[in-house]
Amino acid sequence: MLSRDVLCDEFLYDEHFTFIEMPPKPPVKHNPKVFDGKRISITRRDDGTLRPNFKPMNVGKGFSLARYIWEVCVELCNGLTGLIEER
Repeated sequence: MLSRDVLCDEFLYDEHFTFIEMPPKPPVKHNPKVFDGKRISITRRDDGTLRPNFKPMNVGKGFSLARYIWEVCVELCNGLTGLIEER
């Protein structure tokens, strides 16, 4: 923080400033992960809503779309079990 010691609009003298070093603020963790799988992760927002997030897809040799979709479905079911009520 840098502050001017004397407040004056007239610059007829040498101004003096004081520098105070503030300790760094600790980081604030937003949207903590409540589930972390191979294909998706689920985070909880500040308002309590859940957000599924896809992880990067490795579309290379041997990639199967049907297998990928099945793994995402299984992870969504596993990740949301216990987090939401069924009606």
